[in-house]
Amino acid sequence: MTAAPSLDLSDDVVTLTAALCDIPSVSRDEAAIAEAIEVALRPLTHLTVTRHGNTVVARTELGRAERVVLAGHIDTVPLTASPNLPTRRQSGDDGGQGHGRGPGHDGGPDELVGRGTVDMKGGVAVQLRLAAQLTAPNRDVTYVFYEGEEIDGQFNGLAHLADDNPHLIAADFAVLLEPTDGAIEGGCKGTLRADVVARGVAAHSARPWNGANAIHAAGAIVNRLIAYEAQTVHVEGLDYHEALQAVGITGGIAGNVIPDRCVVTVNYRYAPDKDAEQAAVHVKDIFTGFEVDVKDNAPGARPGLTFPAAQGFVEALGVPVRPKEGWTDVARFSALGVPAVNYGPGDPNRAHTDDERAPIQQYLDAEQALLRWLR
Repeated sequence: MTAAPSLDLSDDVVTLTAALCDIPSVSRDEAAIAEAIEVALRPLTHLTVTRHGNTVVARTELGRAERVVLAGHIDTVPLTASPNLPTRRQSGDDGGQGHGRGPGHDGGPDELVGRGTVDMKGGVAVQLRLAAQLTAPNRDVTYVFYEGEEIDGQFNGLAHLADDNPHLIAADFAVLLEPTDGAIEGGCKGTLRADVVARGVAAHSARPWNGANAIHAAGAIVNRLIAYEAQTVHVEGLDYHEALQAVGITGGIAGNVIPDRCVVTVNYRYAPDKDAEQAAVHVKDIFTGFEVDVKDNAPGARPGLTFPAAQGFVEALGVPVRPKEGWTDVARFSALGVPAVNYGPGDPNRAHTDDERAPIQQYLDAEQALLRWLR
């Protein structure tokens, strides 16, 4: 019988990241890692630990004037054909500049390679290290380790907490430890997915004049996308680059039939100055004359950097501040009235790749930066 995985919170953050990554936790299969996290946190008497499905919440209850949430998801995307577990350390590909070494590994590799090293078990390891070390932080802290981030929102553990136990994530400020390459990324863009439908008339392909080809008609949809000029929108000091792209096209039922329907699926990434309704109206205006069926629409989050708690965070860390160009769960905190930012180790451009890897120094820097802030 295989022993249940265990975590030692006294390990350095790099070793702990590797241990977390080596517990496979593809979305919908997070029970083992949730159990390991819960078992590791239960002995810490300064924390109150709650389990909700495969989401674990640990809170200090010190009566501080301010409460902050540190949140990270524990699931990953599926493993690939290329072996990327178990994790391994290797020399970086940057000529030895800027990455540093992990503790006890002078002259050794300076990157950690494997599924989850970027997205986002490095951030989770930082959370666990802080939870173990900070018995009396200067703010009350809620640590959230949640399931189901990488798949449909119905499985998202943070969303389940917001619906079922919102008091557990109530706070003055939140930090989502998604990978940001060591910078602070404010807010996030919204994302809308819609089907744009071109109609035609079915006919035998030998006699196309008896019908109207819907795939050909969809060329006008594609042409509008090509002609579309995406905007850069300035929101609270940060520039968000919008994008409208085709991400799929379907049409036709047989090789000898003129298709009477063609669907172009588009994805609109919109700046957080727009709400969901405004984004939908914009897309429908672009494709006037065609049916537009909005399938999914998740609004973004404004940067929130004007709030005192956020300003204190930026000042304490002293790292660059950028916009978050994707969508993250900071939007869920924003919807609850909690200003939130993204900050964590790892380059998001390497997330989900076959050679997913992160500089060891970024794990160390993130841990030390958050310790400075919370001490």
